[in-house]
Amino acid sequence: MSAATATTATTALRLALVGSPNCGKTALFNQLTGSRQKVANYAGVTVERKEGRFHAPSGREYALLDLPGAYSLDAASLDEAVTRDVCRGFYPGEPTPDVLVCVVDATNLRLHLRFALEVRELARQVGRPMVLAVNMMDAAQRRGIAVDLGVLEAELGVPVVPTVAVRHDGAAELVGVLDRTVQHPQPPRVGLADASATGDTLHTETRRLLALAVDMPRRTAKVDDTLDRWLLHPALGLLSLAVVMFLIFQAVYAWATPLMDLIDAGTVWLGEAVGGALPEGPLNSLLVDGIIAGLGGVIIFLPQIVILFAFILALEESGYLPRAAFLLDRMMAGAGLSGRSFIPLLSSFACAIPGIMATRSIQDPRDRLATIMVAPLMTCSARLPVYALLIGAFIPAQSVGPGSMDIFNMQGLVLFALYAAGILSALLVSWVMKKWRRDKGEHALMLELPSYRLPHPRDLLIGLWERAWIFLRRVGGIILALTVLLWFLLSFPGAPEGAAGPAIDYSFAGRIGHALTAIFAPIGFNWQICIALIPGMAAREVAVSSLATVYALQAADEAAATEALTPIITDTWSLATALSLLVWFIYAPQCISTLATIKRETGSWRQVAIATGYLFALAYLAAFVTYRVALWLGAG
Repeated sequence: MSAATATTATTALRLALVGSPNCGKTALFNQLTGSRQKVANYAGVTVERKEGRFHAPSGREYALLDLPGAYSLDAASLDEAVTRDVCRGFYPGEPTPDVLVCVVDATNLRLHLRFALEVRELARQVGRPMVLAVNMMDAAQRRGIAVDLGVLEAELGVPVVPTVAVRHDGAAELVGVLDRTVQHPQPPRVGLADASATGDTLHTETRRLLALAVDMPRRTAKVDDTLDRWLLHPALGLLSLAVVMFLIFQAVYAWATPLMDLIDAGTVWLGEAVGGALPEGPLNSLLVDGIIAGLGGVIIFLPQIVILFAFILALEESGYLPRAAFLLDRMMAGAGLSGRSFIPLLSSFACAIPGIMATRSIQDPRDRLATIMVAPLMTCSARLPVYALLIGAFIPAQSVGPGSMDIFNMQGLVLFALYAAGILSALLVSWVMKKWRRDKGEHALMLELPSYRLPHPRDLLIGLWERAWIFLRRVGGIILALTVLLWFLLSFPGAPEGAAGPAIDYSFAGRIGHALTAIFAPIGFNWQICIALIPGMAAREVAVSSLATVYALQAADEAAATEALTPIITDTWSLATALSLLVWFIYAPQCISTLATIKRETGSWRQVAIATGYLFALAYLAAFVTYRVALWLGAG
């Protein structure tokens, strides 16, 4: 870092944006900082930390910290604890902010003013000035809500500023007030009425301020009431949610496919270009088969992640996501989850990686951990090549149905059964986790249902960029290291002179596969399957091409490998072995990317070990039962 840069970094005044969820705080942060943002985690926890910088017209530089949303400083969640401790200057590595900027929603002051009173009391205690930003003033005017900012400023004893975070100049007045505040910093004035701003006093003071400064024709907007009559209806609401989720599900599959094919083609082209430019040898194989293939295997998930989060961010910004959680909470609570778990689990059908990342919308740490731990049980798209191979080889493509009505395809029914088994297993595992955990109390889902609003494109684009970069940075490093390790196991030692079998048979991975036969023979796996499971740890779908390699097939792609493998495994495997392998892939955590994401999101190797252990145990037990029952029924 240069001396000039170091000086600028130390002279920048630190501002902390605090506010309740849905107040427009992050939109205001995006308005002020634009793309000049850094996203990380607070030290020791998985709570997201966002910091940005901006220059005021006066030339003064500010470092702006967007603190996690909180309903109270009497912390009931990890997010609220982080917000409280940072404001007080108690959080390790986080200096006390120079100014606290409390953001409130002008259309929902009944809820947000109470929190503002808590922030004012904290500002007084730490001796820091506070500014109250009354956001969404345009929405308040459209609803006929009149907010007397002068009265609020006189009663609160802090500067009160109107803002409209979605407008280009919607924060200009706030920046001017901040310049004046830092020149003459004054902690909030405290009157006798709020000297002990706790408990009932806060509610009484909030009601007094509302009566003095706010004229609200009705508590909720007419359009919100109309939409909620349909979208929160016990039957129509669930139907509407099913349609929304179906569209998301289809989009993640359909819209991402061309982009994923493009990335795959680019990875192949780069591998061929690098491979052709270098002589044959270990370096060539490391770069092409290890690094390029490994990074390509991670980046290929990026389109699914971006599309998924585009929908999630749009639903969250529009105000619909809390309503979806409300609709499903009672249903999910029976299995030890909450309504907020639904979208992460649904997205895990495309890929468990974005599903696990989507659990950040779950505020309760217990529910979030339970959702992360069962997300790998959802049948992701990576399992489909294996399912297609085995179902096509062993399940007849015949129509079945009640009586003479052959309306169902047998292969489709088996595929549906595999999906259903994953869902039921996830619910069962979460129910068992609920029974075993120490905290057996029910955590009520406390949700604010914000007003419906159109998402702002700027906030969506910034949010998508953040999540894409987090995914690549956090997952890429671990995946690259493990992929290089896997390449080493598959490549060394090479086949001896005159070897008749495939090279993989003589590698460390091949030797491990032969050794594993003693463990997997009770569930019907032969040595070829055991070898294929090792590279299949990089990604489940690799198991098909790995089987092709083991059987010395030269397949151009996954489809060709499947077509060539089908007659071989039909002739050499028993139906019991095929069914056992199908069941194995329902549960086995054969995806390093997923395990790496669990580590990054939980910050704990212990949780990775627990997830890996219970998933492998379930896979082995289910495959063992399936294999033995199939043999007993004569499917050997």
